[in-house]
Amino acid sequence: MNETVKAPKKMERTSTVGRGRAVKRTEALEQSIWEDELVRVTCGDSVEQYRHWERPTCIVSDGGYGVLGFEGDTSDHLGLPEWYEPHIAEWSKYATAETTLWFWNSEIGWAAVHPILEKYGWRYVNANTWNKGKGHIAGNVNTAKIRRFPVTTEICVQYVFEARVSDTPLREWLIGEWARTGLPRKAANTACGVKDAAARKYLDKGHLWYFPPPEMFEKLQAYANEHGKPEGRPYFSIDGKRPATGEQWGRMRAKFRCPYGVTNVWERPALRGKERFSVPGGKAVHLNQKPLDLMTQIIAASTDSNDVVWEPFGGLFSATVASRRLGRRAFSSEIDPTYFYYGLERIKAEVLQRPLL
Repeated sequence: MNETVKAPKKMERTSTVGRGRAVKRTEALEQSIWEDELVRVTCGDSVEQYRHWERPTCIVSDGGYGVLGFEGDTSDHLGLPEWYEPHIAEWSKYATAETTLWFWNSEIGWAAVHPILEKYGWRYVNANTWNKGKGHIAGNVNTAKIRRFPVTTEICVQYVFEARVSDTPLREWLIGEWARTGLPRKAANTACGVKDAAARKYLDKGHLWYFPPPEMFEKLQAYANEHGKPEGRPYFSIDGKRPATGEQWGRMRAKFRCPYGVTNVWERPALRGKERFSVPGGKAVHLNQKPLDLMTQIIAASTDSNDVVWEPFGGLFSATVASRRLGRRAFSSEIDPTYFYYGLERIKAEVLQRPLL
């Protein structure tokens, strides 16, 4: 007896209809774009804005979590890869080897999106946990009924954009260039003036590989071009015409400076009081507003003065405000007119107040 084999049911797109909000404006916006010497913010879909922004040194992403947290969010984590992929594809077009991505989300949301980030060249560095403490859920969770431990955390995952030379990952390119010289591996120690660290660290093919500091790169490069096979010169050339300098090599990885005493667990209560952006009557405008001190911490650690920061999902523009305070240039977009209106009011107030501080 022949049985009819049913085709697998196609997975339907998860809902993007948001839940009700405490604050929603109905008035038309008076302006949909605002800028000064450090900041440019736009009301609209950031996918349509990226091509107008300068290349980023840092991207701070705080978009969909898959919890129907706002109009346009997905109903669960299964829809997040599709939600994020157009953005991640665009980030990869404009990122450089110096670019760091800070990806805010829930644990399951991040897990769902991670393969898409990997697909487009973003490499995982570290998962940082914001622990809001028990006060975040006090009185709001019936621990006798729930089937898990109460959640008091969000995560902010650090990624860097993979550096490549002629489409070859940086480590493989460096080791390959030394191999092309015909010199023995241990000659790298002679080049760098060390006993064994250069060959062991800079030419290691596994996870123990170290990025040579610019001064050591210049020593490797100079030795290779002086003693390597003449027919293979120039060695360690990024453009194929001349040997790379230490300065050029230093720009082949993302910037990062770890503040003293800071770990990957951030003990910080949820926002309350004056920093929580509210309308008269005390209603919070945005349920997922991030603390300025945490935004300042990640931006300061991964950028220098006048570098460019992208905030694709502006919300109340917390990363943009932090960037402006640090003297960075920020580009941001927010698709929701209500959030854009109040976020812009926040920026304007910041502009007026900062000269007085």
